[in-house]
Formats: sequence, structure tokens, C-alpha cells
Amino acid sequence: MSPHKGLVPALLSIFTLIGTGDAAADSGSKFNAGGYMRIMARPDLQGGDGRLGYWNLYGRLLNEGPYASLDMRYDLLPQDPLSKNTWTSIHARIEGGSVLNADTGMGSLGNFRLSQLYAQAGNVLLQDVTWQIGTMETFFGDLGLYDFKVAQVLFDSVGISARYQNSLVDVLIGAGDAGFMIKGTDYNPIPTIGGTAKLKLGVAEIGVGGQFYFEPEVEGNRFAPHNSVYDDGTTIDYENFVRGEISRRYFEANPAEVGIFTEPIPTATTSWRGIGYIGFGGFGPLVWNNLFANIIKRHPQTSITETFNGEDFIFYVDDLTDERYELNIGNEMQLRLIEDVLDLTWAGFYGYHWDADDEIVASERNREVMSIVARFQGYFNEKAHLLLESSLARERSLNGNLFRNASDSVFVSTDGRNDTRGLEFGDSDTRDTFQIKVGPVLQPLGMGIFTRPSFRLLYGAQYSSQNNAFGNGFVESLDDFNVFGTRDVHWHHVVSAEVETWF
Repeated sequence: MSPHKGLVPALLSIFTLIGTGDAAADSGSKFNAGGYMRIMARPDLQGGDGRLGYWNLYGRLLNEGPYASLDMRYDLLPQDPLSKNTWTSIHARIEGGSVLNADTGMGSLGNFRLSQLYAQAGNVLLQDVTWQIGTMETFFGDLGLYDFKVAQVLFDSVGISARYQNSLVDVLIGAGDAGFMIKGTDYNPIPTIGGTAKLKLGVAEIGVGGQFYFEPEVEGNRFAPHNSVYDDGTTIDYENFVRGEISRRYFEANPAEVGIFTEPIPTATTSWRGIGYIGFGGFGPLVWNNLFANIIKRHPQTSITETFNGEDFIFYVDDLTDERYELNIGNEMQLRLIEDVLDLTWAGFYGYHWDADDEIVASERNREVMSIVARFQGYFNEKAHLLLESSLARERSLNGNLFRNASDSVFVSTDGRNDTRGLEFGDSDTRDTFQIKVGPVLQPLGMGIFTRPSFRLLYGAQYSSQNNAFGNGFVESLDDFNVFGTRDVHWHHVVSAEVETWF
């Protein structure tokens, strides 16, 4: 179904709520709306797509495109913070990353989605407990310089949750189904349960949480987890799987055979994530420090399809993709270095991602990433400021080369040598990236690195050890018929006029 067809009814429903809220505004404003937006003019004269680098590991500034979100709440029974009376409300969020004339999506509504819709009720059955049915995203906070939510659970689920809050503790538990987020159009139910607990001590906070997923064995359901086995009971070779050569190798070894040659054996599968958080601040120059961590076991892939001699073969690969893990740690510290003169926010991120099934292929499933970002903001006066941000990052492949350092570097390779059967790419296992951004900032609401709205005119420069390490329209083929030729670009420059605000 077209994304427009699913979005339009949602928009109409929400606009109906808006109209109802407007009508009720005179009697207490039951409807509330707020959101976020960023838009920029960022012409890239080096042939890029307007973003300084590939992703937010180098800091979100100049590495993100346009974005907008709208959050809406309608109070069916308004909450009185001074009483324990029952209350209930409906919440919705529409968000997406496209604006007319600012990106290739040209503002199409197909780039937006109704990402959250839920109803809440408080003080029903239990005092100080909020019940929620619908989407259930919850997180301890985010790394503002990266726009990363490291300590996050239940964002992929729809279901029911209960949250207990007082001045000392904040506890949430939820259960639901993550099948649509994980499996998409190949939907199979994935029951999940998760929760968080946070202790609030004034100048410090500590939190833990987690989520567990279980996809049951369902015999006869082609979207349920299975493992393909040969007639003799042996399993698929991993190298043939990653090369997409399962069927080719089988028929080479068995030329007289025809048709399907594996059997899907049903199985059940699990995945999980654990999160942690420590926050402290409010003394000396330290405004606040957030430390987040997670450890994740990714949900296995269900199947792949190969085409050989005009015939499609489906192979079930749960056992070949069920050991993919991640460890991620992020810290962000906000400092007021000189009162009303200079602020600093710095952040660091470390990630170690590994696939215990895969010891042969260079990919982002087996890598180590690390970076540090620092943003200074100096104040000429309350509203006119100067921003300076810099970042340094390293990304290292754990299974060999993954990056091309020059326009004439090899593509498919083994240990940096050209090899048409190689499982590596390029001539280096490491990408080092340095970025710097500087420019004037106007903030009508005053001082603060995260005060919005923020009107910025910025210059950014990136140096990367990888060639052409930014979105671009270059032709990189080394073919003699490449009429455009190739080029070596390690420095990338952009200028951006942009605005970002909460409202």
C-alpha cells in the first residue's frame, strides 16, 4: 500500500482532534501541540549532497538533513498536578525528514509517518501509576551532540505499559508485539517485554532497563523462524550464504538434481537488549553529565532468496544470523566555563559490534567505532553568539579491509590485493575522520548551547582518510569507458544557513 494512503487517514484523524481542541480552548485548552524542526540551505560546490560527512558519529551538526516533528496531546480528562484525581489523554506524533526544495524528497508526505499514537490514563486502580496503550517508546535521555538514544527500550513495540513515578523513583514495565518493526511485510508476532527503573537523588540519577524478544516456532508459517537443511541433515555453509551461492554450489556438486533441495525446519528464536544510565551535575562549572550504555543481541534474519538458472530458491537462515551483538557507550558533559561568556559541551561515543557467526566478511556488523565531539559557544551578548565545534573519529573493521583510500584503490580484495573472489573491500581496515564547524549564531531566547530557536551561518570542513567520504554523485568506476574520470577528495567543505527550534 502506498505510504500516502496510510498517512492521510491518520492526518485527518489528528486534524479532527485539533479542531476539537480549538473549540475547547476557551474552556481550558484541552488540546496542546508542540514539536521540532530544522531546515537548511547547504549548497555543496564539491559535488556532494549537502552533508559534511557520512553520519552522526562525527556530530549531528552539518551531518543531518531537514527534519520536522509534530507532537499533539488532547486531554479527555485533564490532569490536576495537585490532586490524585483520575485523568486521561491521547497523544500522537507525526515526523519525517523532507522539506520542499531542501532535499530530494521534495517534502513528499511519503517521507513522513505517524510514529507514535497512544492513550494514557493515570490514577486508575493504582495511585501515581500511568497506564498506556499504543506505542511505548521510552528512554533515559539522549546524546544531544550526536542525536543518539543509547539507553532506549520499547521503541519498536506496540502494547501496554504501566509507569509508577514519585520524587525518588521512576519505574516502567511494558509488554507488547515488535513483529511489525522487526519483520515488516513479512510480519510474524514477536512478543516482547521490557522496562526501566530510575533512582532520582537530586544531584545524581541512576537507571537500568532492558527488553526481551521471543519469536515462537510456528510450523507451516513461512514468515516464522526456520533453518534450512539439506536432505542429509547438514546445514548451509556460511561462506556460500554470504556470497549468495548456496544454490550454485549445490547444483555444481549435484548436476543431475533439479528443484528444491533443502527443507525448512521450524525453530524459535530470541533477542534482547540491556541499558544503563548515570546522570549527575549541578555543582561547580558542571551543569549536567549523562552516561549511557547498552548491550544488544540483534534479532536474527528470517530468510534470503537466491535466483539460479531462472528459478528462485528461499533459504531460512536463523542459525546463520543469530549471534549479532553490539556494545555501545556514550557520555555527554555540559560545562559553564565562564558565566555568561563561554559554555562547552563535549561528548564521546564508543561502539563494538560483532557477529560471532561471521569471521570472514568485512562489514559494519563487525566493527569498532569511537569518536569525541566538543562544542564551544561564546557570547558577544545575550542573543549574538559564536559557535565552534570539532570532532575526531575512528572506525575500524574487525574482518579486514572495508575502505578505499584513493580513486584507484581496489574494490573487491583480500588483504588489500585485488581479488574478484575476495570478501573485503578497498585497501584499509580503518577510516579516520576529522571535522570542524564554526560560525555566528543568533538565539532570540538567550544563552545556552541547547537553547532554541538557533539561527546559524556555519562553515564546515572535513578531512577523511577515505576517499570521497561523503554523499556524492561521483563515478568511481575504474573502467576505461568511465568518461567522467575519477578524483581524489579527502577534504570536504560546506557552508550552511540553517535554523533549528523546538516549539
